[in-house]
Amino acid sequence: MTSGEQLYIWQADDWPRWRYDLAALAGPLTEVSRAQGVLLGRLADVGLALRDQASLAALTEDVVKTSEIEGEVLNVESVRSSIARRLGVDIGALLPVDRHVDGVVEMVLDATSRSTEPLTAERLFGWHAALFPTGYSGMSRINTGQWRDDGDGPMQVVSGPFGRRKVHYQAPPADALPAETAKFLSWANSETAESALVKAGLAHLWFVTLHPFDDGNGRIARAVGDLFLARADGSPQRFYSLSAQIQRERRDYYAVLERTQKGTLDVTDWLAWFLATLGRAIVSAQATLDTVLAKARFWQRWAGIPLNERQAKLLGRLLDGLDGKLTSSKWARIAKCSPDTALRDITALLELGVLKKSPGGGRSTGYELAD
Repeated sequence: MTSGEQLYIWQADDWPRWRYDLAALAGPLTEVSRAQGVLLGRLADVGLALRDQASLAALTEDVVKTSEIEGEVLNVESVRSSIARRLGVDIGALLPVDRHVDGVVEMVLDATSRSTEPLTAERLFGWHAALFPTGYSGMSRINTGQWRDDGDGPMQVVSGPFGRRKVHYQAPPADALPAETAKFLSWANSETAESALVKAGLAHLWFVTLHPFDDGNGRIARAVGDLFLARADGSPQRFYSLSAQIQRERRDYYAVLERTQKGTLDVTDWLAWFLATLGRAIVSAQATLDTVLAKARFWQRWAGIPLNERQAKLLGRLLDGLDGKLTSSKWARIAKCSPDTALRDITALLELGVLKKSPGGGRSTGYELAD
């Protein structure tokens, strides 16, 4: 980047004076509000326990998908156990959780359950340290709980093999971060003219543009956005996951970010994309709520039958959407029991009418829920 050449929005003379066309955003804002109303209306008709289960499902998806966007795959059951433990939600036996899963969970829960509290540098440092409890990102040692220092060169978002890398974005220099983050945090904690949803979109964009840490900036930017969305909802409980929708549309996400960061301070296009994606996230949450309600009806229907721990575990896995066909050998592997024990468990559930044989043949018999 040639000295004096403007390539990125943070180099503009009037940075960070965001501009946007509110009239152009009126439609997306209305659609998001309508989707929120429909979802919250359904939730108002279910009990507290089911709302807790819906929130647990949304938070689990949020934690898993915000990491998946960065190419990191977390164990879903470990994430669910970690969140349930912190929220006090009964999901039966809890799995052991590693420090890394706990760290991502702590960040997301802190952002959403304490959304009304000020966003400070110390709080962001805590999130960053929680994401990297060992002080390493992969095999690389990073500075945790502090702003980056650019000791290895400017912070860049790149792709492609070494020697032919493409620079998609270069962040502000490290020596500018104290002043830049102070501006951001002052705005974040002040009453400003933007609507709550627009402010959530701007907060996400502003933070990821600063890219103030050695690593983890995307996940923390999405947590910042979630904090402002929780403020907009006026509730610490989350029933939808914007990160999950971004993961489904991650190619568009990176493309709109790059266009915006190389454009002008008129960020109408980014906000329109953000609001449209948020609307789709809320609509997707209806399917999650359908699953929670279906699980509740299932357990109510079969509440009177005796189940051993293995049967309860495998039925729960089926209700959550087990990958692939359930066979007796898969049952034995998941339940950590012998093939004979697995077959006895399955036969008992077939006789009760809880399970049925899956249609179709194949080399091994498959089983599925009867209703």
